[in-house]
Amino acid sequence: MSEYHFDAAATRDRMVEEIKKLASQQGFSRVVIGISGGKDSTVTAALCARALGKENVYGVMLPDGKQKDISDSIRVCKALGIQHRTINIGPMHEALRAVTDQNAPTAKENEFAVPFHKESDINVGPRLRMTTLRYIAQAIGARLAGTGNLSEATVGYCTKDGDTSCDFSVLGALTSVEVVEVGLTMEELPHELVVKTPTDGLSGKSDEERLGLTYQDIHQYIRFGTCGNAETDEKIRRKEQANMHKRRMPVILNPWKEDA
Repeated sequence: MSEYHFDAAATRDRMVEEIKKLASQQGFSRVVIGISGGKDSTVTAALCARALGKENVYGVMLPDGKQKDISDSIRVCKALGIQHRTINIGPMHEALRAVTDQNAPTAKENEFAVPFHKESDINVGPRLRMTTLRYIAQAIGARLAGTGNLSEATVGYCTKDGDTSCDFSVLGALTSVEVVEVGLTMEELPHELVVKTPTDGLSGKSDEERLGLTYQDIHQYIRFGTCGNAETDEKIRRKEQANMHKRRMPVILNPWKEDA
């Protein structure tokens, strides 16, 4: 493995140029970004604002009912001077629970019951957010910028058809640790939001609590092949393998291909 060296400022500048190049190649000038108030969406918005101009970045806050740190999301948008609005997905989430009749223990004849499932319900939020962001992006002729990072993708800490869905991934090649380092080079960003403890905004727990892993360990595993603890390495490896389906296009069954 080649020696690891990360220059945050140089990486920041290259990413800005990559966004500019992609916009030129694909013919778009505006982007929509879901703003959570966490480091990933904050750094993504800042990079896009530098690349495309703050007037071409649209930040959308998407609380599911009440979001206690919504003020952080608004603060990001104001710090960057980007256009923004808040859309509460709570009523949509409640409507889904109602139409699937999750609170009813029985179903009609020849119908199967849809039970309440905590993890499935938690994943509704990211999927409704992405549906809303897709609607807005298409309506205003913009592209949807993804905010997920490499650490999350590696261990599957993302929602299929939710935050994994985007037109281009700004931070997908950077670990969570590296995202923070890039963010700290951007003077337009409030320091405390860049280093803020990551949470999903849904479960009431931090990302690391839900994962049972630290982002520093995941970073070490990705960049050096080991975090220094064999048991933790194996835990990360198992998560990586089990969640590989989130990082790939769906399998296409081919009836015309002969067996090898």
